[in-house]
Amino acid sequence: MCVAPDSPSRLLRCAHQSRCRECGNHIAWYRRVDDRFVRLHPHELSVADVPVGYHWHVSASLVHHAGDGSPWCRLAHGVVRPARAVDATNAPELTGLRLVLMVNTCRLTEAGVFTPNAPTHTTQQPDDACRPARPVLQLLYVRYLAARPVDEIQCVAQTLHRDLCTHTVLTWDGLAGLWKLVTATSARRQLVLSVDAMALYDLPCLPYAEQLRWHRQRCPQHAAALTAADLALTDWARFDPLIHQGHAHPRLRAHIRRPHDGGDPRKAAQR
Repeated sequence: MCVAPDSPSRLLRCAHQSRCRECGNHIAWYRRVDDRFVRLHPHELSVADVPVGYHWHVSASLVHHAGDGSPWCRLAHGVVRPARAVDATNAPELTGLRLVLMVNTCRLTEAGVFTPNAPTHTTQQPDDACRPARPVLQLLYVRYLAARPVDEIQCVAQTLHRDLCTHTVLTWDGLAGLWKLVTATSARRQLVLSVDAMALYDLPCLPYAEQLRWHRQRCPQHAAALTAADLALTDWARFDPLIHQGHAHPRLRAHIRRPHDGGDPRKAAQR
């Protein structure tokens, strides 16, 4: 077990409890052997009810994608997440659990505890064609791959009511970055990339304090609250052109409204 030294709440890094942002159900964060994190269903399941390829188990505070010989196993939350379109024929044994989570999502939505995200459509409109679902950001001169659009990146701080903050990092009246078209190069120089250029949300034009706030993934209110603990993990992943080249978008919108032109920074970030 490892305790985060910078967390006032002294939360354990292993089995960090939170809620899924896509469906509102409880999840548990575990660290993998490759130092990455995975979201697991918070309860153990019988190995007879879970297909062999979906088994996870925890050993020495780390989670492993395999069985350990015990009659119980863990399950990745993404397999049964109601917000994900999954072919039921791939794992028919998990259909019942997925329906239970779907019903719980409906109950949370009706009670006002959880607000589902707007449904995404496979056919995008021309105006949204260059709004990547997982944009690339340049932050503190390092390129990161975000888990959601720029204007939807949520603060990870804990509120006074011990809930996850609902504010976004990008604010209506705050400073915003600029979209740029940069060269998509590979540091390894081993493979030829599918694109020569990619759209990038550039933040080094902002003051250092603002870039640090983005890196910590906090809204302005919780950026100043040093005693507020993080209730979720940040969404940043180091961008690798070879691994993430599918998220490299090769063009920008023809016209981008800048915040100083009277436009909303949220709308400018969407373009």
